[in-house]
Amino acid sequence: MKYSFALLLVVLLVLVFLTVCATYTVRETETVILTQFGRTVGEPVGEPGLHWRTPFVQEVNRLEKRVLEFDGLATEMPTKDKTYISVDTFARWRIGDPAAFFLALREERTAISRLEDIIGSEVRAAVANNELIEIVRSDKGRVLPPDVQKQAQTVTALPVAKRGRLEIQKDILAAAAIKLRPLGIELLDIQIKRVSYNGDVLQRVYQRMTSERIQIAQRFRSEGEGEAARILGKKERDLLKIESEAYMAVQRTRGEADAEATRIYAEAYDKSPQSRELYKFLKTMDTYRTVLSGTNLVLSTDSELFRMFKHSAK
Repeated sequence: MKYSFALLLVVLLVLVFLTVCATYTVRETETVILTQFGRTVGEPVGEPGLHWRTPFVQEVNRLEKRVLEFDGLATEMPTKDKTYISVDTFARWRIGDPAAFFLALREERTAISRLEDIIGSEVRAAVANNELIEIVRSDKGRVLPPDVQKQAQTVTALPVAKRGRLEIQKDILAAAAIKLRPLGIELLDIQIKRVSYNGDVLQRVYQRMTSERIQIAQRFRSEGEGEAARILGKKERDLLKIESEAYMAVQRTRGEADAEATRIYAEAYDKSPQSRELYKFLKTMDTYRTVLSGTNLVLSTDSELFRMFKHSAK
């Protein structure tokens, strides 16, 4: 009995072991490819659950179903206008044909290496065929804010993007996807994550930015000086206008006062012959006071000026 029980236990253990070796589990996020002596057997298994295989002969190879990411290294490359920039790319991909992928690449590390070669080559070709503004400007329809656009136009003419980075990324995606399709890779998206200037180019860019800021400051300063001159000129014109209007008002008032005084004098001294003689005498005395005060004159005795003296002597 003991030997029978031990034999039965051994048989059960062998059966369990064979069952474990003959089955495998497929998860929802993966595809399984069976290989036998290094060659693929049957079609890729993508249905989740428990599946059978030939134990000790067939090997389970698991491939990812989900979308994978590719984060390339930043690489320096020249643009069409001979400006060296550092471009950092990012891509999303997945295994579209598991059988072709397994035969060509076997694993994700090899796929990443091929992705880096193909995507990097297409990015370098696209950058070399386009000017810097096409890589930097995301869209050709992008418009600068009015104040920035006005400042930029007064300093330098900004280049205009004919296509933009988004269109260039589409070209890179289309070209790279064709080359990756035979490898079983489905390329979903490519993005230029970052564009940086080369160190030497960056220094020149900083110098150009500094010179442009200086030009803008000088323009603002000259506009301020012109506005100050305009304000001062307007002040001088307004001051002269006020002074001339005040002088005209004073002269008008003085003339009106003199006219009124003359009218009053005329009314006062024109009432009788005696009053007229008195007015004439007073005006002559005023003339003597004005002419003879502090002044040396040589006059003839027949001069009209001495008429009063002659009459007074009589």
